[in-house]
Amino acid sequence: MMLKTIFKHTFSALAIMGAAAFVPAMAQSGIKYITLETAQPSDTPDKVEVLEFFSYSCSHCAEMEPLFQDWKKTLPDDVAFIPVPVAFNASMQPMQHLYYSLVALDKQDLHPQVFNAIHKQGKKLFNRDAIIQWAEEQGINKDEFIAAYDSFGVSAKAKRASELSDTYQVQATPSIAIGGKHLTSPGMTGTYASSILEAQDLLNQILAEKKAD
Repeated sequence: MMLKTIFKHTFSALAIMGAAAFVPAMAQSGIKYITLETAQPSDTPDKVEVLEFFSYSCSHCAEMEPLFQDWKKTLPDDVAFIPVPVAFNASMQPMQHLYYSLVALDKQDLHPQVFNAIHKQGKKLFNRDAIIQWAEEQGINKDEFIAAYDSFGVSAKAKRASELSDTYQVQATPSIAIGGKHLTSPGMTGTYASSILEAQDLLNQILAEKKAD
């Protein structure tokens, strides 16, 4: 109930923007989420995973980032909220490496700033050189960033992110996967805020099932 109140009062304007931004064909058909034929195991031991499929180049993802940050604060300890950068084609792969480089260097606090740089400052952080220059401007040691960006670990995580987006049949960003079973998105529910409320309802069901077992 508290979560619904938060979104109703704090993000009402953003929800209206969401309704205007999307052409909710699936929402009109009544499809608010899809369920995978085969449930996927959690990569996080003993936790229910919520996966946020996003792209830094996606304006809708930039709009939703504050909502995700606030929602994440309300999640219980047995839920893992995991951003997953999507690359629908090879040109988007550098942005996957950007995200996982920030993770590797423990600079996740800069994650929202990437959206700001692209969508508010007009920076084109779409290739390796531009990304490295931006990282250096944020005070990150250039050599350390390059080492992370080109590392096997970051490449492996980017590959895993692509595997996850294929497994969940992600067609657009942002999308939200819940508990290895369900996928929802603003395109399905109609607005940004309602997609998170739908995800929360699905999460509550999974947590209840887990508790019953």
